[in-house]
Amino acid sequence: MKQLAMDISELAQRLSEILAEQLGHKSDLFKETCSPSSCYFRMNRYPICPIYPQVFGLMPHTDSDFLTILYQDQVGGLQLVKDGKWIAVKPKPEALIVNIGDLFQAWSNDVYKSVEHRVVTNKHVERFSIAYFFCPSYETMIQSCIQNSVYRRFSFGEFRQHVQDDVNMLGHKIGLPRYHLNHTFEPKIWPKKLEHLP
Repeated sequence: MKQLAMDISELAQRLSEILAEQLGHKSDLFKETCSPSSCYFRMNRYPICPIYPQVFGLMPHTDSDFLTILYQDQVGGLQLVKDGKWIAVKPKPEALIVNIGDLFQAWSNDVYKSVEHRVVTNKHVERFSIAYFFCPSYETMIQSCIQNSVYRRFSFGEFRQHVQDDVNMLGHKIGLPRYHLNHTFEPKIWPKKLEHLP
């Protein structure tokens, strides 16, 4: 596991270099702010769920980091929004999935977009996945690399705290709309649990 974490950490750093270069910035832009001590690795287990149509393994959301690198097993269940519709991400044994996170969207001034995704449960087999979250330190200030930013400057710590508060109070996160300079948002309260299941 330690070797896997090191390899994925190196991959995340290299991908961030490529993305930074694509926007005309130095390739080592994220090297200091996204060190292995601020990033993390998570293993997920989704048990068999007999009432799978009514229960998500993971609610719809975007990731609150710069990049997420994910390996999913052959069970599948990951879905993302494309053209307003949920589509399944077909598992491939030799492939990793890379998601752009909220911080990269804000930093790139919407050039790169954070992908909304969810996990559906399975009534026959359990599912496993491994995710690596490429994050800066909490003190890191996130600001657009492009002039005329659509987002105000904010720290990662402030963003994470707002995400936790929103999930606790509303059942979901608000995320980047809270920091958008030209839009107001109206929090939508989602139920935290399903009250009436068959």
